[in-house]
Amino acid sequence: VQLQASGGGLVQPGGSLRLSCAASGSIFSINIMGWYRQAPGKQRELVASITNIGTTDYADSAKGRFTISKDNARNTVYLQMNSLKSEDTAVYYCTAGRYRDANDFWGQGTQVTVSS
Repeated sequence: VQLQASGGGLVQPGGSLRLSCAASGSIFSINIMGWYRQAPGKQRELVASITNIGTTDYADSAKGRFTISKDNARNTVYLQMNSLKSEDTAVYYCTAGRYRDANDFWGQGTQVTVSS
């Protein structure tokens, strides 16, 4: 499975960004996809995940501001991020999993910087 993430960048506090992740390869083996992030000096954390049947889960820090969705026809997962804060600054990784956890496959990271 190959995962290609895009959409990161620099945004002001309160702004929005949408990350995209296109999956290719043995995508039939994927049950769940997600987005992790890692900020400098902090542990990597799962931000959001979505299963094949559309069940979503969010970190407390993302609830109410971020929305994960998928386009099955395009094998693409999105992370819409609204009301961004400086503490959202991190490298965001698209991930996928065969079973319950979305951490078997990792894409390259995309930098999100929230700053004025």
